[in-house]
Formats: sequence, structure tokens, C-alpha cells
Amino acid sequence: MLSDEFRFKLLVKLGSLIFKQYPFKWSQLDWLRNPWFRSYLEKFGEERGFNKERRWILRELMRLVEMVPGDTAECGAFEGAGSYLICHANAANCNFNRVHHVFDSFEGLSTPAAVDGAYWHKGDMSRGEEIVRKNLTEFSAYELHKGWIPERFDDVKEKHFAFVHIDVDLYQPTLDSMNFFYQRMNPGGIIVCDDYGFTTCPGATRAVNETLRNKPEKMIALPDGGGFLIKGISASSRGALDT
Repeated sequence: MLSDEFRFKLLVKLGSLIFKQYPFKWSQLDWLRNPWFRSYLEKFGEERGFNKERRWILRELMRLVEMVPGDTAECGAFEGAGSYLICHANAANCNFNRVHHVFDSFEGLSTPAAVDGAYWHKGDMSRGEEIVRKNLTEFSAYELHKGWIPERFDDVKEKHFAFVHIDVDLYQPTLDSMNFFYQRMNPGGIIVCDDYGFTTCPGATRAVNETLRNKPEKMIALPDGGGFLIKGISASSRGALDT
């Protein structure tokens, strides 16, 4: 019987012949075998998908805000996979009774601007509100704010936040989300932009960089896409992605 290591090396060899530019990664990682995380991926049909690394990072970043006061939010829910991880962490937090706020049109993307490139189209990523509610059934401390960003942001204008996940793909809703939530983050709070650094989302990357241009915080780009900042923690602008 072929060992896992031999099969992995064979896969890399064959893959490099077909797609030379693709950077294969090690498969011998403990987090890929975490039972709870594997069941989570299966719940959302992502066990064979390409979001695993960003889901794991989101889960880990929630650990950094365990002692940071404030609610949590997600802009762009799709089927609720990101909100599930956030709600799960909130439910286990003994320090704060947080409410998670979900903002989504549930009609897919708005019309992309020229800065967004040609990858996305109006209506892409559309999922119904009932799908998100079904996937978050085991949680009660959340609120859905249905509408186009930023029209429902006034619902939470008096609140402050510990963690915000932005996943709206396009320039304008990313810019609106960054501008609104940045000033409402408590010190030590984290903003994650799931689309940062993707060639398919140049508008989102530009919106983040524009928001932070004169701010001490900078987005830390992650190797599997996305990025995050910690409110109140300065970061060098050297090497930052720019569009």
C-alpha cells in the first residue's frame, strides 16, 4: 500500500506538470485533522473546497478577541459559514454576552464598478435569508439586518465591536464597511477582510488600503487570501499590497 507521503509527492509531481504556477502546500498539518473543524467543513460542504485555510484563520483570530468587549458583525454572509464560526466562539465566551450582527442583501452582489474588474457580476453569490437562519439554528444571540450595505448600518451605529468579518467582494460595499466599523472597533478588536489580496477582488483590496492610508493600522495579508488588522496596533506599510 502506498504511504500518504508518497501519494502526496506523486500528486505534487503530476500537478506541477499540469499547472506549473500552482504552489502546492504541505498536507501534514494537524489542523486539517481537527475533528470539530472537519465536521464544520462538512456541514458547509467545504471539506473539498478552497476556503479551509481562511475558515481556520477566522476561528483562530476569534481567540485573540476573547477579552475584548463589544459585539461582532459580518458583512456578506453567503450561507453563514463565517457567522457560524463567530457565533460558536461567542457562545463559548464567558466574559461577554455578545450579539452577532449579520448584514446581507440576500440578493447577491450589487453592480460591480470598473475598479472591481470583470470577474464578478450583479447577483453573483446570491443566497436566501432562510439558508443562513437554518445554518445558525443552534445559536440565538444574532440578528440579521437585511438590505444593501450600508443602508442598515444605522441599526448598530451606537454599538462598538470586538470582531468584524467583511466579505462583500466589491469596492464600494467594502469601503462603506471599513469606514463604518473602523471607528467603532474597541482597542484590540479585529477586522478581517476575506477578499483582500485576491486578483478577483481588486476593488476590495483598494478599498481597504484607501481606508487605512492615513491610519496607524495596516492590513496584514494572509498567504491564502484575506487579511486582518488589530485596532490600536500599528503596522508598517512596507510590503503592503497596493492596487
